[in-house]
Amino acid sequence: MMAAVGHRVVQRLRFLRCALKPETYVPAARTAAAFSTSVTSAKVAVNGVHLHYQRTGEGNHAVLLLPGMLGLEGSGETDFGPQIKNLNKKLFTVVAWDPRGYGHSRPPDRDFPVDFFERDAQDAVDLMKMLKFKKVSLLGWSDGGITALIAAAKHPSYIHKMVIWGANAYVTEEDEMIYQGIRDVSKWSEKIRKPLETLYGYDYFAKTCEKWVDGIKQFKHLPDGICRHLLPLVQCPTLIVHGEKDPMIPRFHADFIHEHVRGSRLHLMPEGKHNLHLRFAKEFNELAEDFLQ
Repeated sequence: MMAAVGHRVVQRLRFLRCALKPETYVPAARTAAAFSTSVTSAKVAVNGVHLHYQRTGEGNHAVLLLPGMLGLEGSGETDFGPQIKNLNKKLFTVVAWDPRGYGHSRPPDRDFPVDFFERDAQDAVDLMKMLKFKKVSLLGWSDGGITALIAAAKHPSYIHKMVIWGANAYVTEEDEMIYQGIRDVSKWSEKIRKPLETLYGYDYFAKTCEKWVDGIKQFKHLPDGICRHLLPLVQCPTLIVHGEKDPMIPRFHADFIHEHVRGSRLHLMPEGKHNLHLRFAKEFNELAEDFLQ
């Protein structure tokens, strides 16, 4: 059994190295004027910290983009370049945020207590309320997808619709082995590592990745995993997107969420990997826009 799991993990780590190198989105140098509408950047005090966000669009439908763990996916402004640029600005007002301890939402340093996903979910909802949005939809990637699920479960009257991808509701032995494979950032390719070193500094980047691995592993032995118990509480229309070649999140996680979130839809992208919204940005944006309308 362990040998089989180990073989699958090795395969996934090989996929990860191959997948991230050519497909990581690096935004081109451009001014806000290059967008169809302006992009504003600001910080606002929420729950005792100053959270950084970007905002664009003029539509009545507010959409919050929730990024993943910094070690793989950076911050709000780099995680969602094609979405910030190309989602319909007349239909949507798009907000991309950096959770506390990530990106430009520092200080404080990032930490991972057992309730860190719940804390992020509360911060996200309170940020959007601070920005005076009466109701919002969520686009959550990876850890951001987990945060979106929790926010939707705990604030059902505030969340309109939700699209998530690369998320999991619990942690398995196979997941833990995958996480261990990314723990040491010195073994990452320079192409992936350098932008994060520039943003965070090597020490903070390396330390935070190690802390994230330890933080996510703590859910392996909890009866409810990360948020298994909350999935039946989600009431909003939910679209789950899964890349069939995702090296980080096995298919069974998407199936589990689909099974336990009532009325949810599951959309499979045969060539999609963990960053499917960047590699297949046009297809993903059209899928998200159609679902959100």
